[in-house]
Amino acid sequence: MEKVTRKWWETSVIYQIYPRSFYDSNGDGIGDIQGIIRKLDYLEKLGIDAIWLSPVYKSPQDDNGYDISDYQDIDPIFGNIQDMEELIQKAKEKNIRIIMDLVLNHTSDEHPWFMEARKSKDNPYHDYYVWRDGVEGVYPNELKSAFCGPAWEWVPECQQYYLHQFSVKQPDLNWENPRLRQEIYKMINWWMEKGVGGFRLDVIDLIGKEPDKMVMAEGKMLHPYLKEMSRETFQKGDLVTVGEAWSATPERAMLYSNPDGSELSMVFQFEHMVLDQVPGKEKWDLRELPFLEFKQVFEKWQTALYNKGWNSLFLNNHDLPRAVSRFGDDGKYRIESAKMLATCLHGMQGTPYIYQGEELGMTNVQFDIQEYRDIELLNMYKERIEQGYKEEDVMRSVYVKGRDNARTPMQWNEGPNAGFTEGTPWIRCNPNYTMINAEEALIDQDSIFYYYQKLIRLRKTEPILTEGKFQLLLKDDPCIFAYTRTTEREQLLVLCNFKGQEVPYELPDTWNGQEVLISNYAEEGTFGTLRPFEAKMIIIRKGE
Repeated sequence: MEKVTRKWWETSVIYQIYPRSFYDSNGDGIGDIQGIIRKLDYLEKLGIDAIWLSPVYKSPQDDNGYDISDYQDIDPIFGNIQDMEELIQKAKEKNIRIIMDLVLNHTSDEHPWFMEARKSKDNPYHDYYVWRDGVEGVYPNELKSAFCGPAWEWVPECQQYYLHQFSVKQPDLNWENPRLRQEIYKMINWWMEKGVGGFRLDVIDLIGKEPDKMVMAEGKMLHPYLKEMSRETFQKGDLVTVGEAWSATPERAMLYSNPDGSELSMVFQFEHMVLDQVPGKEKWDLRELPFLEFKQVFEKWQTALYNKGWNSLFLNNHDLPRAVSRFGDDGKYRIESAKMLATCLHGMQGTPYIYQGEELGMTNVQFDIQEYRDIELLNMYKERIEQGYKEEDVMRSVYVKGRDNARTPMQWNEGPNAGFTEGTPWIRCNPNYTMINAEEALIDQDSIFYYYQKLIRLRKTEPILTEGKFQLLLKDDPCIFAYTRTTEREQLLVLCNFKGQEVPYELPDTWNGQEVLISNYAEEGTFGTLRPFEAKMIIIRKGE
């Protein structure tokens, strides 16, 4: 069999850092770039290959940096451009690449382009944004902002509305304008010359928007724009590019992640992440996770993209609640279930992403409403209380799905503020940091940290994790997620119990007694039974 040459990111594990919550080097309560530099040894020990950095560009911080006012400068709260260059260089010395987070659907309303654009219709920058004529108080159409309220904002100077799919301070860029596109490509190439290893593209499926048709995602020009951008920028370097695409289907993902490299390396798709909300409603409308459907979604993506595209593998990020609280058990079986979730995900084909603190089993928080900082969460709270929802129901949604669950400071040690800052943290720490922290994890050889370290090592040493064909087993089992990965020479079995009780299973006896690559229980169990949240990978090697 011909050996497949793999791109570097196909055997990599990527670690996401939310900079303001990672490590504060100067005592102002906000994590910064020098803080990341100080923790590179920790990340090198974990074994990751790249860091995806949430935005550190200059920004008024209306949406925590996803409102960029200068793509080619660093926000003073994080440092300066020299700090960024130092991070790129020092990470490179440890064989870690830096992936920048690019927000290309919108800018801040304080970006020089928009400040010019709003002066008049005749301004050369006016057409960099999406405008519609109208009358004040009569919106161009019914489009809603993702952060509540209408997606249109009136500007008296122009007698026009501008489109903002997110905050009113995040005006949408007009990708129909070729001059704008060239400005963007120039900026991307500038970062590539600085040595970045790739880009994560925020809500990239929205850039082809057709607002008059109420089409926001997957507009007809989306893929032509992506192809042009890739040609003008990404294809000039050995980069990884991942697009955030809430609208992606496997068919669309094959376009985004076509192996010919004409668009992106892969997309973040979220089909598995919306299953625990009431269909057709908002993420705050909760329902129990339909486990069989959860398995089917992974099966669909693993099967559809095999040899036709590439998967990103994740259960956490800066916009999502903590995985162990959401899909596992953040109480009695926190350690077992955190390891189980990692096993389940890292056994699949694709590039796994670890969100900061996931390797420690960090959990969701339950704060009073005034202690939260997230604009989306606070808007929802205000809107729902005004609509007559019960306070306890709204707060339950906040506890389960709020983005600030992921944004509490990284838990470094049991000292004040979890060792994150010597000042006052920008958001309160999770009180459980005295028990759950990196210092403890590094001492305990059986910790979640070392389990992740082993999973990352397996991805480098076991080609089946990159190559193997996926097959879902025990499809109707309400407790167990089991699958195989198969190549000509090997077969891997991944067994994961998603419940807090012992569960029996029936599989061929050929698996009994085979080599166990990794298991989250120290003692050998009984074949045919999984203990609470038990997980293991078993391999059969067929020889040369």
